[in-house]
Parts: sequence; C-alpha cells; structure tokens
Amino acid sequence: QVQLMESGGGLVQPGGSLRLSCAVSGSIFSIAAMGWYRQAPGKQRELVATITSGGITNYADSVKGRFTISRTNAKTTVYLQMNSLKPEDTAAYYCNAVYRGGNGNTWGQGTQVTVSS
Repeated sequence: QVQLMESGGGLVQPGGSLRLSCAVSGSIFSIAAMGWYRQAPGKQRELVATITSGGITNYADSVKGRFTISRTNAKTTVYLQMNSLKPEDTAAYYCNAVYRGGNGNTWGQGTQVTVSS
C-alpha cells in the first residue's frame, strides 16, 4: 500500500549527531503508525521509536533523551534525529509502517549507521 525509502545513514564519531529520513509514498491514509527499528549483526531487530497517526511517540529505553522521532505535517516524511551517538547505536536502521485494521505492514530497505572514532 505504501513505499518507504530510508536515507541519511553514514559514519559518525561518538557523541555526534545524525538525522535519518523515511520518505513515504502511496496510501498514507492507511497508516496507523510509523516506526524506526534497528538490527546489529547477530542481534534481534529491536524497536527504536514509534509515532502514531495521532502524533503519540514511544522510545526504547536505550535511546530516550537522545533520539527524537518526528514527521512532516503531510506525513510524507518521518525523521529520526539521533544525538549523543554511541558505538552501541551502530546498526542497520529500518523504517516501518503499520496499517489500520491489522492489515499488515511495510518495511523500508534499511540504512546503515556506524558510530566509530
């Protein structure tokens, strides 16, 4: 129903900042919530942050106070502002859309974030 395209990943030093973007196209009205997830090699994919269609946000304990999820008024782009980055934040980050009525979800292709000196 929708297409997601992440961008903004790259290499950043510890303590630095990075902003990820997720461009959303298609049936935006069908989306109940958007989320950012991440997965490091050998580890499970984990929730980073979510935002509902009503603007309610939720964060993993590990990123609270450092990361912020937001969106444009038209909901065509979802952002993840990442500050005070740590090496343990290194992972592939994925954008996710959950549809209304329990009708599945869509994943983006992912963007790599590497935090290293």
